[in-house]
Amino acid sequence: MAAIRSRGNKETELRLAAILRTHGITGWRRHQPLPGRPDFIFRRERVAAFVDGCFWHGCRWHCLRLKTIAYRKNKIGGNVLRNRAANKALNKGWRVMWV
Repeated sequence: MAAIRSRGNKETELRLAAILRTHGITGWRRHQPLPGRPDFIFRRERVAAFVDGCFWHGCRWHCLRLKTIAYRKNKIGGNVLRNRAANKALNKGWRVMWV
């Protein structure tokens, strides 16, 4: 697993950006320097959106169905803790969405 390098979640983020454009939703920015580094923000509305992969972020429907090895359990646990910390920091004035 250590040899596998993440390619990020660029494709999903670009798809969401395309959907926002198609529906005429404006006022969003990407990758602004906020706690947790949200993928999209709507500054005026104070909404931060994270576009995260389901499996690696502890999704209760997809992640827990798998019999994971210790590495995966530690990795997913760390991601969940990091997500909670970002939520806590942003909840002081921001609404947080996990897409």
